[in-house]
Amino acid sequence: MTDLATELLAISATRDQHIPVEMRQVMDRAAQELADSGQAGRARTVGEPAPRFSLPCATGALVTLDDLLAEGPVVLTFYRGAWCPYCNLALRALQRHHADITARGGRLVAVSPQIPDESLTVTEKHGLTFDVLSDLGSDTAKRYGLAFDLSDELAAVYDKLGFDLQCVNDGHPRTLPLPATYVIDRSGVIRWAFVDTDYAARAEPADIIAALDMLGEIGNGMN
Repeated sequence: MTDLATELLAISATRDQHIPVEMRQVMDRAAQELADSGQAGRARTVGEPAPRFSLPCATGALVTLDDLLAEGPVVLTFYRGAWCPYCNLALRALQRHHADITARGGRLVAVSPQIPDESLTVTEKHGLTFDVLSDLGSDTAKRYGLAFDLSDELAAVYDKLGFDLQCVNDGHPRTLPLPATYVIDRSGVIRWAFVDTDYAARAEPADIIAALDMLGEIGNGMN
């Protein structure tokens, strides 16, 4: 099985073949501006408390971080939406490794700014067996320091590509989260973090599993 980074690179190559050059230039320019903004450095990171949340899952039931932590360490991943091919690939990769995560006592949840109906669609389409939560308005992403607003120029490109963010994000079409994944221990402290302004970069499942193994080693050492 190829690693996730290799699969993501393949999507980027396909994008370059099918998206007009002027649109790619806008997307690349916006990506560089976001990287230069320093936002990734302002996101929550290792050693900090994980902001609490209460968010609806695909069926509408509320899921809280405290309830998840009561069951074990939490793997919390933020993604942009089902319209993003990079997000879909990352979610499928996490699903392939879901059993490895749960075997280590971890509880995996994914968060996006989409409405619950869209979360249900992505759950069913990819056969996800972990909760997909709706962060309407990106309030939770903001507390983690991940939310940013699309520029007018980039939003226009997304409109032309048919990404109906006005609908799927319930009237919050401009605000998206940076790609990010956190491993949070049972006391609510972030013990491992991946944050990147590049939407084509995602946390490798193998690194997430290694972080959970490290948590297990720390816990055994305290007994």
